[in-house]
Amino acid sequence: MSITGKGRCNITNNTDIENFVKNVPGNGKFLYSAFYGFTNQDAIRFFNQIGLKTKVERGERVFPVSDSALEVIDKLKKELDHQKVKVIVNAKVTRIVTENGQVTSVQTDDGKQYECDKVILATGGKSYPTTGSTGDGYKMAEKLGHTIVAPKPSLVPLETYEKDIQMMQGVSLKNVGIQLVDDKKVIYDDFGEMLFTHYGVSGPTILSGSAHLLRVKNLEEKLKNQKISLTIDLKPALSLEKLEARIQRDFEKNTRKQFKNSLNELLPSKLIPYIVKYSKIPEEKKVDDITKEERKKLAELLKKLTFQIKRFRPIEEAIITAGGVSTKEINSSTMESKLIKGLFFAGEIIDVDAYTGGFNLQIAYSTAFLAANRKRFVEK
Repeated sequence: MSITGKGRCNITNNTDIENFVKNVPGNGKFLYSAFYGFTNQDAIRFFNQIGLKTKVERGERVFPVSDSALEVIDKLKKELDHQKVKVIVNAKVTRIVTENGQVTSVQTDDGKQYECDKVILATGGKSYPTTGSTGDGYKMAEKLGHTIVAPKPSLVPLETYEKDIQMMQGVSLKNVGIQLVDDKKVIYDDFGEMLFTHYGVSGPTILSGSAHLLRVKNLEEKLKNQKISLTIDLKPALSLEKLEARIQRDFEKNTRKQFKNSLNELLPSKLIPYIVKYSKIPEEKKVDDITKEERKKLAELLKKLTFQIKRFRPIEEAIITAGGVSTKEINSSTMESKLIKGLFFAGEIIDVDAYTGGFNLQIAYSTAFLAANRKRFVEK
């Protein structure tokens, strides 16, 4: 949780449950029972009850008032102590033992064995391996007969073929429009924040777009043949005609300036050299010598800045892992395995993944709530 929301912890989202399902491109319908069993409002109430004050921001994202993910973790640790939950650390589960299709115990790497008849496997995916998400849960589930849908990076930055995108490295943009295009067909569009990097693009709109891009048929072949493109509208609030008029007004104030020095009111400074280069207007050309046709092409460039997507960044850099234990082998009402009695799943180990905005953490809460149903886990 400490790495979500840029260290602020995007706890959940305040939208309605139907919209939650729409924001889960990876098997969203599988989560109906989970989302209704423990809702986002239940999550907010829980955090409030353990002393964490929350607030709602743009896009219905819910954060702690303190903007501190560390406070969230601290409150949860205190609640574990309050509930007298025994936490075993410095020991790694290496095997879930079963007999006649029923969980009987778990073994750890320190040679100990813990007898039990129910286990919740909630080991996460393969993203951010430094946090412990190394894919061990997949191996344990597979040994017990479960099908593992190949893990892939989701909510991940994208690399472009254009190497000179490095000219804009570090530029963060707000209120821009983006589209991901599959051979002239728009497959995803969004509005909000993005970031240029030394390898390509990142930021909230790009990350959510990557989750959608994963589902494109024959994706690897299309990426290889440069059939997937990203277009950025740097001025979505202005029509092409109004943007042309805006450019003309700026030029009229700077008639004797060189073109490369005339865009400071229109664009961030680190963006200007790239735009000048691809406008094909000579950078030292005087503004009052720029033609109407050149102004129009400049406006078109700002409305449709285009890059060819080369590949996803490595799964280690992804926020979320797509893939995991097949939902076909899990009871959606209980999160119990259909193959092994007493084996339950929760969170990212399941083949479900969502866009940014607090949806993935809510998946973790909701599936865990079903898996840890009190009536099932009371002492006999």
